[in-house]
Amino acid sequence: MKLYIAPYAPNPRRVTMFLAEKGITHIEIVQLDLPKGEHRGGEFRAKSPLAQVPTLELDDGRTLTESRAICTYLEALYPEVNLLGADAFERASIEMWDRRAELMFAMPLMLWVRHGSPLLAQVEKNQNAEVAVYYQAQAMRMAKWLDGELSGRPWIAGERFTNADITAACGIDFAKMMRWRPGEDFPNLKRWREAIAERPAGKVPA
Repeated sequence: MKLYIAPYAPNPRRVTMFLAEKGITHIEIVQLDLPKGEHRGGEFRAKSPLAQVPTLELDDGRTLTESRAICTYLEALYPEVNLLGADAFERASIEMWDRRAELMFAMPLMLWVRHGSPLLAQVEKNQNAEVAVYYQAQAMRMAKWLDGELSGRPWIAGERFTNADITAACGIDFAKMMRWRPGEDFPNLKRWREAIAERPAGKVPA
């Protein structure tokens, strides 16, 4: 199998962190240069019609895009270490928290960066400063809520590390491009992110 990713992109990193936590090392990693438009070439579009990374190419040529779909497939192949839930309720609960982490936290952080970082102007042709300000405020509101949730448990979805933690961490780490990290104003979020740094998933470069 081959996994197509791009440097610094948060959604591909969600998959590489997932692989690291599971100890999966035999999947070939192929780096694409997004500023050079390598993801828009005809050869790659045949694998990923929407020119998306990450893209997982199976040995028989079939492909999957969308980070969560790729992780679901890999979890089925390699069920341990379990990151998506061991029974029906836990699977649903982790998916609930993963969706919250993605749509309500990581996505606003990513849109803040995409519209606010001068470093992304070459990739994001339609940057809008007002959009950046709006999503920064959305992300900070969610950061405050998550900080409160983490005052009562170690990990986002409960008592153990799961894919929901990976999703949220990738959003936070992408926001380093705006010089933001959870600090003393978000003590539980800061403690949680520091705990991730000690895990295999936390060793994957941002």
